[in-house]
Amino acid sequence: MSFPIEDLPDIPPEWIAEVKDFIRIDHALDDQAIAALLRSAANLCENFIGQMLMIRSVVDMLPGQVQWQKLKRVPVRSINLVEQLASDGATSAIPAGDYDLDIDSDGRGWVRVDSGAVVRLRVSYQAGLALEWEDVPASLQQGIIRLAGFLYANRDGVDAGGPPSAVTALWRPHRRMRLN
Repeated sequence: MSFPIEDLPDIPPEWIAEVKDFIRIDHALDDQAIAALLRSAANLCENFIGQMLMIRSVVDMLPGQVQWQKLKRVPVRSINLVEQLASDGATSAIPAGDYDLDIDSDGRGWVRVDSGAVVRLRVSYQAGLALEWEDVPASLQQGIIRLAGFLYANRDGVDAGGPPSAVTALWRPHRRMRLN
């Protein structure tokens, strides 16, 4: 199980303005709706590319295995805390010498415990591509803006045949496939 502790940060106003330019509206009546659509598009982008856009805190619950285990979210920036998780939900620190950590060149985080006595692990770490929205790669930004514009234009249930292929074309180079 893996989950970000923090939500995506607020969408920058410049992105809202870009969506409005893209869909050719010049009023502020729908700014909140556009911001919500941008947030949805950013979440869809994260799911499509298999990476977190913005650096956020994440917690993974893993079995206490002696072999290396991969953390669920990428790219991992830092692994902050490894704890033992008891069956009642209580956590206790594992001494630093009793586990190993690694972040490989692809941004995947790895952890292993040196003893089979640990049943479950709680691993806290930071993962994400960018600290600020403006640091998100331009092709991902453009895809998010185009998708939000598409969602706005088709919000009344009009069947437009799915999102524009330009969005996936912009995102595909960043996509990471997960193999189990």
